[in-house]
Amino acid sequence: MLNTSNSQVRGQSSAPVRNDLNYIAMRRAVGEFTDSLIGDKRKLLFKNCFYSTLDSATELLDDGSVFMYTGDIPAMWLRDSSVQVMAYLPYANIDDGVKKLVKGLLKRQFYYICIDPYANAFNLSANNRGHKDDVTDFDSPWVWERKFEIDSLCYPLWLAQKYADLTADYSVFDRGFLSALACILDTFETEQFHFEKSKYIHSRPLYPQFPTLDNNGKGSPVGYTGLIWNGYRPSDDVCTYGYLIPSNMFATVVLDWLGANHSKVKIPPDMLGKLNRINGRVKEGLAKYAVVSTDAGDIYAYETDGLGNYNLMDDANVPSLLSLPYLGYCAPDDPLYLNTRKFILSAKNPYYYNGKAAKGVGSPHTPDKYIWHIAIAIQLLTSADGAERRECLRLLESTDADCGVMHEGFHCDNPFEFTRPWFCWANTLYAMAVTDMKEKGERV
Repeated sequence: MLNTSNSQVRGQSSAPVRNDLNYIAMRRAVGEFTDSLIGDKRKLLFKNCFYSTLDSATELLDDGSVFMYTGDIPAMWLRDSSVQVMAYLPYANIDDGVKKLVKGLLKRQFYYICIDPYANAFNLSANNRGHKDDVTDFDSPWVWERKFEIDSLCYPLWLAQKYADLTADYSVFDRGFLSALACILDTFETEQFHFEKSKYIHSRPLYPQFPTLDNNGKGSPVGYTGLIWNGYRPSDDVCTYGYLIPSNMFATVVLDWLGANHSKVKIPPDMLGKLNRINGRVKEGLAKYAVVSTDAGDIYAYETDGLGNYNLMDDANVPSLLSLPYLGYCAPDDPLYLNTRKFILSAKNPYYYNGKAAKGVGSPHTPDKYIWHIAIAIQLLTSADGAERRECLRLLESTDADCGVMHEGFHCDNPFEFTRPWFCWANTLYAMAVTDMKEKGERV
């Protein structure tokens, strides 16, 4: 018999978390949705994955803010936490609990950004936990890890924007938001001139098995491009070259929205001018440096240094080149995107694996031949091909290793060899993939 109790899902914590919001309306609607799905296993997976974050990783704090564990790591990532609530957003207009959840999370995220815009992950309290052996130019007891990643600053903005678009509630763009936005813009502009203006360094010399920035923590040389320098990928792996193309593209998405909605968001004129200046430079840099000509035609590069070097690959983590339509950067049928997608989903991408159990995109972050559930879900969400989408759903559901939840990576020949048994980001994307198929009239 299939087990439908979240607290008993193998690999997922059953430790209680404080979450006083009851989400009655959402739970009722999700229950009806789940009942409409085909097959006991799909119902089990959807229920477990949908509620994974809410029931096992959400902490409602006394000040009304929300701390969100990534899963099996006792810290909150700005990136992961933003995605972890995306499946709940559609219910915000019928459930005040969802509104309080998202607004509480944004409040916490903006607070953290003001502490350190270069950090990617934070502690529940100022407990000084995390990677305290790292060599860096600033430290705080709030910071778990200080790997600078553009997307860590983009994701909270993206979440706030999606929330406002759906609910017409612009109250999330408050004083805390403006303070965080000021930090974000300062950081982005500084990192457009990384070697000239930035004080940021980061390395992990006591653990050489985990590569970090070389050149005394400053990173490899780059030329000026107008792009924002980026130390680490969304996988938290060090960049080969300092300009990560999909993350810069993501930055234009969130900056474009803020520019278009500046009157609703009440961005001061001087801040708006700075935002537009930064965004303009990034777009000019993308136009000049993002596209590479190959034997297969023009495609987007994953990374460049502005000195003539390019990294042609894609990584499972988002922002990725595969995820560009999901992020809102381009349409799914954009010719340049489709050509890039063809490259990504082929052996030409060094992190694309085709095995006995599955095929899809992996990452240097995990062992060789490990495919990521995140990448399969993103492939589904960015495809207009019904057969491809159905195959992606089949792969997601046949590679859970009978755990009833998604994982980080799994071996393409044997899904029972996997990493991270409790990974809320992947769970959320599975739930979103099923919902997307259902909404588009596909049989699930």
